[in-house]
Amino acid sequence: MDGTFNQNDIRHIVDADKAHVWHHLIQHKQFETNDPRVILEGKGMRVWDQNGKEYLDAVSGGVWTVNVGYGRESIAKAVYDQLMKLCYFAQSAGSIPGSLYSEKLISKMPGMARVYYTNSGSEANEKAFKMIRQIAHKKNGGKKHKILFRDRDYHGGTLATMSAGGQDERAMQYGPLAPGFVRVPHCMEYRAQPEWDPSQGSYGEWAADQIEQVILREGPDTVGGLCLEPVTAGGGVITPPDGYWERVQEICRKYDILLHIDEVVCGIGRTGTWFGYQQYGIKPDFVTMAKGVASGYAAIACCVTTEAVFEMFKDDASDPMNYFRDISTFGGCTAGPAAALENMRIIEEENLLENCTAMGERMMGNLRALMDKHEVIGDVRGKGLFLGAELVADRTTKEPVSEKQMAQVSAECGAQGVIIGMSNRSVPGLNNVLCFSPALIATRDDIDRITDAVDVALGRVFGA
Repeated sequence: MDGTFNQNDIRHIVDADKAHVWHHLIQHKQFETNDPRVILEGKGMRVWDQNGKEYLDAVSGGVWTVNVGYGRESIAKAVYDQLMKLCYFAQSAGSIPGSLYSEKLISKMPGMARVYYTNSGSEANEKAFKMIRQIAHKKNGGKKHKILFRDRDYHGGTLATMSAGGQDERAMQYGPLAPGFVRVPHCMEYRAQPEWDPSQGSYGEWAADQIEQVILREGPDTVGGLCLEPVTAGGGVITPPDGYWERVQEICRKYDILLHIDEVVCGIGRTGTWFGYQQYGIKPDFVTMAKGVASGYAAIACCVTTEAVFEMFKDDASDPMNYFRDISTFGGCTAGPAAALENMRIIEEENLLENCTAMGERMMGNLRALMDKHEVIGDVRGKGLFLGAELVADRTTKEPVSEKQMAQVSAECGAQGVIIGMSNRSVPGLNNVLCFSPALIATRDDIDRITDAVDVALGRVFGA
């Protein structure tokens, strides 16, 4: 740290935090006797807490967000300059950064055409849901309104996005949820459904065919959209098997179902391409994104559509209900697209997509080597710098390790100055995946330090 804060300042900050801040995803009883962690500063991939302890951040801000690393002066300056010129005007009017970023973003998304600005991934996904519902009313008398979602996927924390969430623990005690959302099976080959028989062909195609079975059960004339993550994130870092996405695309076309790809985690370089769906040749109708769009330097999210979707909302100008009658207040903030423009420039000029691919391959190799060494690792998977290691008590039965043991591994890494992630409050009984998403700027040394810390932590918790 640069020493900006003296010890008295820090004590005041911690005390104020304990007295007034309601932290996310944390049981606060512990703070009656212990201090919460306060992160004071970040630079590159390093952050420092109130005790001066340095950490290598292997989860890009805790939730897969700070893709280009901390302390980017050029992004901060771009935001400052824009705020001094115009901080905000409702998105019913345009702005310079909003116009320029939409142009730049669409240039990275062949086949897509229109950008609807919002303030969070949850809100971006809700916009897509509402568009699908409105299209159902415009074209099908409201009947084709159901939206399919996949087991283990996550799409946000609002009531509607929780209703479309495949992580049951996240929705517990928040019901009743919204109607019209229907679950389809996951595509995780490591824990393939017991109904699958390898003699039936590839698991990827079989898993996609289960979506078709749900459509037929519900009635194709009632299903309007399918919402999927390109790589499942918090539900276990699940990469789709071969043949899966090709079959999903066929099914959507066969039944006239709009395909919505949730890129909130995978978007803007996380997998080594601008978007995760581009790894699989998918042609979506909607793409939503948030976290890495501005690497956390400003709040911004986007719901991107094809021109064909956009045209459906202006085909009858005489009808006052014909257009998309919606607004996102903070979609009008100009700091977001200003930061996003500079974020994208950095990724391009520093060749961070290529670095993500190379460092992702190195990290996957390191994790596979750890799997050879530690029986507790049952599976490793991922794409680019978005990886997971599933821990099991027994490789044959695939019995998951306990959440307490997962927390111990995370704590042991933290003691070594490395912050890693772990699945939690997601899938009942299966919160057993270590999650890694270092910034796209990661070096070979960074990658090796992360996996070395995991190696030591697994030895301490489970034995060498």
